Amino acid sequence: MPFLSDAHTYPLWLNLVAFAVAAAVVWVGGTRLTGFVDQLSSRTGMGQAFAGMLLLGAITSLPELANAVTASVLGDPALAVNNLLGAASITIFLLALSDALVGREALTAVVAKPSTLMLSVLGMLVRVLVAVAVVTGDVPVFGVGAWGLVIALVAIGAFWLAAGYGARSPWGVLQPGVAPVEDEAGGAAAHGRSVRRLVLAIAASGAVIFVAGIVLSHMGEAIARQTGLGSGLVGFLLIGAVTSMPELSTMVEALRRRRFELAFGQVLGTNLVNIAMILVADIAFSGGPVVNELGRFEVISALLGAMLIGVFLVGLLERRNRTVLHMGYDALVVVVLFLAGVALLTRL
Repeated sequence: MPFLSDAHTYPLWLNLVAFAVAAAVVWVGGTRLTGFVDQLSSRTGMGQAFAGMLLLGAITSLPELANAVTASVLGDPALAVNNLLGAASITIFLLALSDALVGREALTAVVAKPSTLMLSVLGMLVRVLVAVAVVTGDVPVFGVGAWGLVIALVAIGAFWLAAGYGARSPWGVLQPGVAPVEDEAGGAAAHGRSVRRLVLAIAASGAVIFVAGIVLSHMGEAIARQTGLGSGLVGFLLIGAVTSMPELSTMVEALRRRRFELAFGQVLGTNLVNIAMILVADIAFSGGPVVNELGRFEVISALLGAMLIGVFLVGLLERRNRTVLHMGYDALVVVVLFLAGVALLTRL
């Protein structure tokens, strides 16, 4: 798309308008996607956590995939990787803010699936691995960075391990603090569409989100140039926030339907998918392993995400239904930690 490649030559206001339009398309696509996935989950009998992780988590990562490829091809791997790390942290932050939508209960008090706990632990480990990779440096193997390959394999392995853990887990929560109320509307609506039509609708929504993600990437790279904010901060905050819009829209819709496991599974699944796409950026970048283009900013970004997941993991284990400002204590800590982390990254 030549007109996208020349975006940096357009006026800043025009790029901002195009950025906003693409963001709106991503939001609408994500909202519709949640309904389709929820209905498919009801029709096929797959669990909420699994549907959230596999379908919502993978499909809502399409804007990040588009940005990772585009930014790396344009020679800006820092923008690509920081978008992946930033989007992963921002989705956790948004999940904490969405806790206020649940009602009087803390979100972690109504999520009781062992698979969610497994996803949390694995998500933390993969993020720590990214920080270790940046600190130690990388070497090329088979045309890509060795660390990029290892990180992708570990993330995919973690995804696979968590996907089957729900069925293998020998334990469960016997007396949840708050029993989630299942929304009957999703199940009723599910009978109105065939599985084939639902799959086609999900694929169409994913395609729209992917194309909008390409536009976001080009506009974001142009805005980074024109404003002088730098690839790190623009990738982490601006593009990270906007490419997280599918996650936010699907998260809000899932919570509205009281599909709590679906929301958690989608956020944690997205984290694993995003980190695995560092290998995609590695393949698309012609200047060597992308890990060697990173530094302190990315190390702190990766560790910040691990800390945010860790706080939620504590909440999932404690399952205390205590709230402040309609949010669980753990969600409030996540919000404070994220804002403090952003302040630190801004100084860097």
